Amino acid sequence: MTEKEIKSILKKGEGLSIEFKSSFNTETIETLVAFANTNGGSVILGISNELKVIGVSINAESIQNWLNEIKGKTTPGIVPEAELVNMHLQSFNTSWDYHTNNQFSIKDISFEKVQNAIDKLNQTGSHITEDPLSFLIKYDLVREGLITNAAYLMFKKADSVLTTIELGRFQTEIVIKDTARTKADILTQIEQVIDFVRKHINKEVIITGEPQNTQKWQYPLEAIREIVMNMIVHRDYRSSSDSIVKVFNNKIEFYNPGRLPDNITIEDLLSNNYKSTPRNKLIADFCKNLGLIEKYGSGIRRIVNYFKAENLPIPVFQNISDGFMVTVFGREDINVTDYVTDNVTDNVTDRSSLIISLINSNNKISTSEIARIMNVNKRTILREIELLKQKGLLKRIGSEKGGHWKT
Repeated sequence: MTEKEIKSILKKGEGLSIEFKSSFNTETIETLVAFANTNGGSVILGISNELKVIGVSINAESIQNWLNEIKGKTTPGIVPEAELVNMHLQSFNTSWDYHTNNQFSIKDISFEKVQNAIDKLNQTGSHITEDPLSFLIKYDLVREGLITNAAYLMFKKADSVLTTIELGRFQTEIVIKDTARTKADILTQIEQVIDFVRKHINKEVIITGEPQNTQKWQYPLEAIREIVMNMIVHRDYRSSSDSIVKVFNNKIEFYNPGRLPDNITIEDLLSNNYKSTPRNKLIADFCKNLGLIEKYGSGIRRIVNYFKAENLPIPVFQNISDGFMVTVFGREDINVTDYVTDNVTDNVTDRSSLIISLINSNNKISTSEIARIMNVNKRTILREIELLKQKGLLKRIGSEKGGHWKT
């Protein structure tokens, strides 16, 4: 069932063969039994009483566990078909993080973490005098005694798989030098991820004769922070996939569950021609108040500008599988052979290596797009491509417009 079909069903409302439930529970099983004893039907989970899409929290085992429970509690055992539909929640009232979750309770919240957030807000000029619980209630993070998904993700006491981020330092695509994993609350994760990246990238100390020497990092740290913030704040926490950060010798890949909305393209991102629609609006709004993000919709532009200011290639933004990936490239004076294809020899220039990496990511990429990403003129790219062709490392299949590259 597609998202379009779901929207059509919601518009028509419940009927003899369709019922909506906010979550999986005993009533869900009872409805399925009733359908099984008549002409069949479907139960759609993640729909509120007001017919709003609120989604459900799941992991890799959730659906199978539900099916097992249905089979075990019915005689003869019912084994219904289950289908997952990933819908983008676009308005504040249907933002998944805004809704309460009866799987968690106030006991799962760390009031110490809430107080720390209050202290930070007061440092930015706010005048918050409420105790942590009153604060959560006042700012819609707790409603009617139930905590919202946003409150749980930001202030949970214990680690949980819902926020897992896998971190790795890769020498090659298959050789891993260091790994780490965080399952903490998302506000803590921001610094954890940045610290891991900082630990594994190069830093140059420039002696200036001044009292303090100048430090120049392999990547602009402001851009790295912005990417990490976007990754954590805009992640689709309904997905069973984990966020992944891979640090190579001269590139970093940031993968995050949750693709761009259908109405926003990569070109829209780079040209800033889009309307910002935060996936987790309550979290994004709270992080904005904390001063962690500046304003909606400007993050990509700032990231690109940080790299341009350092004369570095513009990051590559891609929808991949069920998520979104940002790849950043370091300085050309750092060895980049770790991410070049095996048939590239040592006498290939750093710029040529980056061209091959971009082509491996998108074999239909144009020379103009490569030049724009690498922040050089098209003539330079054409010259590098011609050298690669002469060495037998790159071939053009088909026409300039309809063809593709082969390495």
